[in-house]
Amino acid sequence: MEDLLRAINGVLWSSPVVYTLLGVGLLFSILTRFSQVRHIKDMFVLMFTGKKSDAGVSSFQALSVALAGRVGTGNIAGVASAIFYGGPGAVFWMWAIAFLGASSAFIESTLAQVYKDKHEGQYRGGPAFYIEKGMGTKWFGIIFAIAALIAMSILMPGVQSNAIAAAVDNAFAVPPWVTGLVLVLFLGLIILGGIKWIATTASFIVPFMAIAYMLMAGVIIGMNITAVPETIQLIVSSAFGMDSIFGGLLGSAIAWGVMRGVYSNEAGQGTGAHAAAAAEVSHPAKQGLVQSASVYIDTLLICSATAFMILFTGMYNTTSGGDNDPLVVEGIPGATVGPEFTQGAINSVFPAFGTGFVAIALLFFAFTTIMAYYYIAETNIAYLMRGRKAAIPMFLIKIVLLGATYFGAVRTAENAWLLGDIGLGLMVWINVIAILILAKPALQCLKDYEEQKKQGLDPVFNPKKLGIKNATFWETYVDPEKRKSS
Repeated sequence: MEDLLRAINGVLWSSPVVYTLLGVGLLFSILTRFSQVRHIKDMFVLMFTGKKSDAGVSSFQALSVALAGRVGTGNIAGVASAIFYGGPGAVFWMWAIAFLGASSAFIESTLAQVYKDKHEGQYRGGPAFYIEKGMGTKWFGIIFAIAALIAMSILMPGVQSNAIAAAVDNAFAVPPWVTGLVLVLFLGLIILGGIKWIATTASFIVPFMAIAYMLMAGVIIGMNITAVPETIQLIVSSAFGMDSIFGGLLGSAIAWGVMRGVYSNEAGQGTGAHAAAAAEVSHPAKQGLVQSASVYIDTLLICSATAFMILFTGMYNTTSGGDNDPLVVEGIPGATVGPEFTQGAINSVFPAFGTGFVAIALLFFAFTTIMAYYYIAETNIAYLMRGRKAAIPMFLIKIVLLGATYFGAVRTAENAWLLGDIGLGLMVWINVIAILILAKPALQCLKDYEEQKKQGLDPVFNPKKLGIKNATFWETYVDPEKRKSS
């Protein structure tokens, strides 16, 4: 069975797929005229301007849910595994896929807003919705929804809970089965409240923990400030096979950098699009830009912070090939691939502190990621069950996800990551095809947003004016402020 899973993963993450993801990001960057650079001010201003409503959450809450899904194990254990398999050069390719992927995130999140629905009093949207409405192919939307359900409720939660359990065990000697039970208990209490509880919890936990983590990284980077140029040079030279030690890992650097970059920031996977659709905004492009910012926050800030802490302190190992091949660097003897690299890095500066700090950071990061996974699974259940009672399927998906969370906490890290990578690959394959076909409406939205901004207006979306069909929610849209005054 394990050999079969490895074969599937090998196909999903073969070299053509890795280079295709880079190519798609570059294509969208060109088509949007690098909106992730031109509109960087709007990206961060807009996240604080939207207001929540009875049906939707605020832009900041939607951003927090998206960041909850993005900021997780990938930012700590994922960075470590990228460095282990691809060397320091993998960090460069994580940066590359984040920069280019910000444009992919804009496209998918804007499409999610364009084609969202109002279902049982809540906004719902995501790839399944825009595939059906934009492409007119319901069967393809159903395929994505099923793939997302499998990935979000079965394959991917275990990566998060496994990392939490490993870090907590290493820091506090708490058995993984105990950690698993505690996770299931608290997770169950939160997901019972639906998107409003999830959004509220995420908007509190994610900024708090991200700021605390960045402050810790900032202190360590400040203490090693003179090593910054040397570390950047190592990353860049290794990324292109020019370093004497890591020169033979060029292919691995690209592959693992892109794969772990996408695992972390989820650009092109379609997960962030689900949260984007829940936002109450007056124009789809607004939330598209906000979600682009979330990719930057995830990878260019938090992942980079982890990478610099690890590389500054030399607390990492890098293999010459696979798990059992000789090491080309052994900075932390006997350490397994995962949070131990980051724990060792902080411990080397603040003895006996890093192990517990990283365990707590992972607990919050990964816990909120599983919360976001549930919301995405719930949204795809809502898509599949439209017009029918969904209470039983919604209950069952909670049980399945909680079971996968517990099972992940007690399984080996290698198997957890294998299943997680398969889940990621399934969604990426389907969603990338969809957004390539559906890019035109998102690009029209961007142009319309820019034209209204030039006129000094607060952009409001009118799909009929742009000739965009099946944007049924927007065809009868009334601004929330006008609803209040009427």
